[in-house]
Amino acid sequence: MSKILIVEDEVAIADLENDYLELSGFDVEVANDGLIGLQKALEEDYNLVILDLMLPGIDGFEICRKIRDDKNTPIIMVSAKKDDIDKIRGLGLGADDYMTKPFSPSELVARVKAHLARYERLIGSAAEVNKVVEIRGLKIDTTARRVWVNGEERAFTTKEFDLLTFLASHPNHVYTKDELFSEIWDMESIGDIATVTVHIKKIREKVEMDTSNPQYIETIWGVGYRFKM
Repeated sequence: MSKILIVEDEVAIADLENDYLELSGFDVEVANDGLIGLQKALEEDYNLVILDLMLPGIDGFEICRKIRDDKNTPIIMVSAKKDDIDKIRGLGLGADDYMTKPFSPSELVARVKAHLARYERLIGSAAEVNKVVEIRGLKIDTTARRVWVNGEERAFTTKEFDLLTFLASHPNHVYTKDELFSEIWDMESIGDIATVTVHIKKIREKVEMDTSNPQYIETIWGVGYRFKM
């Protein structure tokens, strides 16, 4: 049974999320304080964290950053703040998804299931022989989930790694943002494809010598993105 941590200070919202997730077969724990939630996330093993942005003690951005420094646990950030800058900041810190309140509990459950399914498929390959993709100084160990650029290892979030690996495994193929969102996030109609743009930007900052003239991930204006051989 998958174990989920909800970090949410609004008790009524936390209880509603808890009830729907438990009815869907998940083992759920709730923390109504940011510091307690962070401690739980770091010290215990969860399959996914649902993280509110505005919390007492410490905000969701800082909690997300600290979790990402230590773990690749999928994180769904939720907030009443609708500004794109908050979404971009959250995704940039390593959140896998961002939901704006109010949202339906059934949508939350759908996103939780999609992220868990994707993550479990990825870590299930750990017993395989390491598969490595090497292209012009970029080395991707798809089994160990590690990336090197000109011999220097770079740290990637779960979705950044998934997106880079997918594009590098299909060189010279142009993918639309919708196709990439569906492939990496496993959701066709739920979510915001701007998420793809944010993740491409973060990947370029880590692998490109000059982000204004990328040698790996090329923007095909009006269409999408292509990994250049």
